[in-house]
Amino acid sequence: MTMPFYVAPEQVMKDRAEYAQKGIARGRSLIATAYADGVLIVAENPSRSLHKISEIYDRIAFAGVGKYNEYDQLRVAGVRHADTKGFAFSREDVDARSLANLYAQYLGNVFTHEMKPLEVEILVAELGANGRPDQLYHVAYEGTITDEDRFAVLGGEAETISERFAADWQPDRDRAEAIRAAVKALAGPQRTLGPNDLEVAVLSRENGRRAFRRITDGELAQILEGVEPSPAEASSPAKAAESSPRTSGGADDQAAVESGG
Repeated sequence: MTMPFYVAPEQVMKDRAEYAQKGIARGRSLIATAYADGVLIVAENPSRSLHKISEIYDRIAFAGVGKYNEYDQLRVAGVRHADTKGFAFSREDVDARSLANLYAQYLGNVFTHEMKPLEVEILVAELGANGRPDQLYHVAYEGTITDEDRFAVLGGEAETISERFAADWQPDRDRAEAIRAAVKALAGPQRTLGPNDLEVAVLSRENGRRAFRRITDGELAQILEGVEPSPAEASSPAKAAESSPRTSGGADDQAAVESGG
């Protein structure tokens, strides 16, 4: 009778962590930050069909980096949970903290008990209401949950991007200033990111009950050029729902399916 091959639990956890970290590092980063009127999320993403940033509920947004099919499954589960809770109780009972805790428990269970961990990091953001502060919850691949009070950076080169963004961070920036600062931190000193390279969305107090809104390419181009869009363009529901005709291309489309956009 042969003896089973033994691996120390510490080594198993270390190997799983390294595996997950490598998958996440292949994904492009995103920044979520509070600004004067709400919460801004800026992600490096050349695709408009494979979203990193999405709406979960009235005042709650979701963002993910890593392996696309894995964090999109988490997004769908979050939408179903929020809809069920809001229907069974009330819309006010749906909050980012409980949703982030559920994500953390699930990711922790997968990391501990399954052969392969999920190669994802996710963010759950909530727009504060009735005097409550905005909330940013960063959930790591092993289930660690962090309540970020200023901003959160997910994905490859997170530490470097965090240092760049923290050096120039201000709490009361308007939307345009916050977008330009986030894009500058994502790009770094040796690159330039344009509207075609970015996905941007806000949770804004100006948007009413449905606080989530995507920033379209045309509006984003004006902001990056230093021109503030007209109020009609910035608030139009048609403009907010408009999708760019651009399609994903190159190696990053494969990355969006295989290892995250």
